[in-house]
Amino acid sequence: MKHYSFAEKFRELYDQAVGSYAKGQRGAESFFSKEERAWLASNGLTPQHLYDYAEDMSTLGEPSYDQALGIELVRRDYFLNVQNGQASARVLDPATLPHKPEEAKGLPWLQRTIPKARAKLRGELPPNLMFSCPGDRAFFKANDIWPAEFLNLVWREPSDDAVVAWVVRRSGLK
Repeated sequence: MKHYSFAEKFRELYDQAVGSYAKGQRGAESFFSKEERAWLASNGLTPQHLYDYAEDMSTLGEPSYDQALGIELVRRDYFLNVQNGQASARVLDPATLPHKPEEAKGLPWLQRTIPKARAKLRGELPPNLMFSCPGDRAFFKANDIWPAEFLNLVWREPSDDAVVAWVVRRSGLK
């Protein structure tokens, strides 16, 4: 693993994934070589993460490389420094997430985004869930929050109430 060149290698793989998706290739496991998958795993990432970015970038025009890099830098930092480079064996059950329209302090989607962010930090999202999916991004845009900033917030704040209070302050709600 090369720490100094992480962003450069991530950029290479992000661009590769976007290009493969644009050419019609499908399936996260088909996008990368064995060595590339090993590099991703050594940094707490999966092929699915890049596949999701490639799919959304190709079909919706975002998330940009900068957004993806920001998110994955926070995940990588958590993986290396909190999880000591050890992947979690758990996977979030999507049925346990709050429903999409549920609100916290008048903010729709926030109740759902917090546990998704916590699962993203720990590397526990199932393949059918994406942190910073279109619904998450709409929430972030509406409340002027950069997705990586939110991910870092849920790392710093162990209490969901503290996360909600921060978002309420940021959004200007009373």
